[in-house]
Amino acid sequence: MIIRIFIIAILTGLCSGAHAQQSKAGGIAFERYVAQAEQQIRQEESSPDSFLSIPTSARTAIEAQLRQGQVLINKQGNSPVRIPGGLIHHWVGLGFIPDATIAQVLGVLQDYDCLARYYAPEVSSSKLLSRDANDFHIALRLREHKVITIVLDTEYDVHYGQLDAYHQYGVSQSTHVAEIADVGEPGEHQLAPAEDHGFLRQLNSYWRFVRAADGVFVQCEAISMTRDVPTGLGWLISPFIQSVPRDSLRFTLTVTRNAVLQNRDRN
Repeated sequence: MIIRIFIIAILTGLCSGAHAQQSKAGGIAFERYVAQAEQQIRQEESSPDSFLSIPTSARTAIEAQLRQGQVLINKQGNSPVRIPGGLIHHWVGLGFIPDATIAQVLGVLQDYDCLARYYAPEVSSSKLLSRDANDFHIALRLREHKVITIVLDTEYDVHYGQLDAYHQYGVSQSTHVAEIADVGEPGEHQLAPAEDHGFLRQLNSYWRFVRAADGVFVQCEAISMTRDVPTGLGWLISPFIQSVPRDSLRFTLTVTRNAVLQNRDRN
């Protein structure tokens, strides 16, 4: 109990302020990392053989695991990568939805006014702000509970495209992330970057969908930026910071599969 209280004190005190503020250098470093990652993503998406991030030598075994209902989550490179004032987290998750079509998967993901119906409690509200063909601008209120509860108002630009009818993709890039204080109270307000906890600064998600004879393989690659860990406290705080991207990705893929199957059976 004493350790738990100590962690809360650190998360709500020492980790705010200078450690939570996204520096200009950190923002540039994140953009540089994303540009390199997107170059690799575009290369993989250019061919059906490389569309999913599965090594050719292990493809049969991994696809069998996915068909058995497993959700596979893998860290990319040396994630988290330390940058000025922050950390970059890079993870890839894979799942399989049996007897489904890509259109059915997109029917869940693009139901932007109702995402909280599927993804609660991590998504507490959602709204489609605008749409132009395959380009969307959306708003999500996110809730993350890890020792303490963090509520974030976020906005994203989302684009969908395809290599062919059997290989399609989606890209979501955050355009606004702000922590909310006093949620549900008359004094509810948005915190300035220097005042928040820095649990999320940026979030990009790269979806890929591959139609097979017996269902759809779904891949989600997430690149996010959080605040840095105070010097000397990594052993205590890092497990909490690093578990959030991994657990969130597993939650998202699992819930997406369940929502598609429920909608399919209902119809």
